[in-house]
Amino acid sequence: RKGVERVIRFAFEYARNHGHTKVLMADKSNVMTFAHGLWQRVFKLVSAEYPDISASHMYVDALCMQLVRDPRQFEVIVTNNMFGDIITDLAAALQGGLGMAASGNIHPGKTSMFEPVHGSAPPIAGKNIANPMGAILTSAMMLQHLGLHEHADRVHQAVLKTARAGKTTADIGGSLGTLECAAAIQSNLT
Repeated sequence: RKGVERVIRFAFEYARNHGHTKVLMADKSNVMTFAHGLWQRVFKLVSAEYPDISASHMYVDALCMQLVRDPRQFEVIVTNNMFGDIITDLAAALQGGLGMAASGNIHPGKTSMFEPVHGSAPPIAGKNIANPMGAILTSAMMLQHLGLHEHADRVHQAVLKTARAGKTTADIGGSLGTLECAAAIQSNLT
């Protein structure tokens, strides 16, 4: 119970600290009643402590469908590790693919770890074809986590400006290699 409460409370704190007003919990409590029932009970208790944040629930399969239909309707989604892994890969595809996706394993009050969703991608290492945007956006996420908001925003804006100009790798329709794409992002840092 302690771990579930910590994850759910973090979702509400994250929402509050980042100006979000909605937290949605996804599970499969209609089928997996024991473990997911615990998530339901804890979510209800914790959400009562955050009256300024709208708390809602959706089964994970319905959530995946709604993410494809209109991802903008969601602000913060909290779920278990298994469903979170599936949801984040779907969300990565919606934003341009794994090469664009940043991730962070946040441990409140302790050391956190940040890496692009695609990991180190050993099969394409050294071939100058990997999209560096996910790794660079991950650094922006880390800067944000460390409270360096202005620096994080500068990095994020440089990536956006580069992508909008079409200076990207092949996985998202461009023709640049890893090094050229990274150099284009660097040139857009202001």
